[in-house]
Amino acid sequence: MIPTEFEYVAAKNLDEALSLLAKHKDNAKLLAGGHSLIPALKLRLAQPHVLIDISRIKDLSYIKEEGGQIRIGAMTTHYQVESSALLKKICPLLPETATNLGDIQVRNRGTIGGSLAHSDPAADWPAAIIALSAEMVAAGPKGGRSITADKFFVDLLTTALQPGEILQEIRITPPKGKVGQSYMKVRHPASGFAMVGIAVSLVIDAAGKCQSAGVGVTGVAAKAYRATGVENALKGAALDAKTIAAAAVHVADGVEVNRDLAASADYRKQLAEVYTRRAIEAAVARAK
Repeated sequence: MIPTEFEYVAAKNLDEALSLLAKHKDNAKLLAGGHSLIPALKLRLAQPHVLIDISRIKDLSYIKEEGGQIRIGAMTTHYQVESSALLKKICPLLPETATNLGDIQVRNRGTIGGSLAHSDPAADWPAAIIALSAEMVAAGPKGGRSITADKFFVDLLTTALQPGEILQEIRITPPKGKVGQSYMKVRHPASGFAMVGIAVSLVIDAAGKCQSAGVGVTGVAAKAYRATGVENALKGAALDAKTIAAAAVHVADGVEVNRDLAASADYRKQLAEVYTRRAIEAAVARAK
């Protein structure tokens, strides 16, 4: 449980962090909140020569509304999201997801950007980010670029970030109209990670039909993903119990379901269907 020897450097700003990353390349790791990296260092699953601490870059910690979008800095802590009055008002899925994440110590130290960039298949944030069709803004040696949530999570612990890039910001266009949102998860009994996590964002029209639907899933496959089968089954339909139950059956369409000591693939798929139904029902009940 002792890391290999490494050099520690605290970046003062984003430009310095990018410069250090360009200098040290694959020999460097970024330290945000540390809740994923520090255990990996102790187990020697990660053995960087240089550790670049970006936790002190204040310009990467913010929550604001600008140009009709919610903009969240990558170094914003889970607790800052959880306690944000702005987000509770216009995008309650985000504070609810944060509340479900770890314990108060983790939420006070861990960051939304660090979690997303780590791309743990059982992390909570990816499901919510996908359900909200967020954009990830990456800063790199060639400037900035946006990556849609659907394309950001590539595989187990792998994102679309290129070498030398740093996740800078998350941008979300909050849905308008009669909106209902919900996040529900089945916690692993030891780690608290999601064995199954379902994020739902619905817009319901005046007739009670689903105008738009976003459904993000975590814990079920090798990466978080959009449940397009569920979304398609909901769109344009009256959101009654029969429709919701029929839609939930499609939550694992086209994916290889995880199996481990905590749950077989069949059991995890059943959990996903049940919690998809419950999350949709909760979102419908909350719609206003």
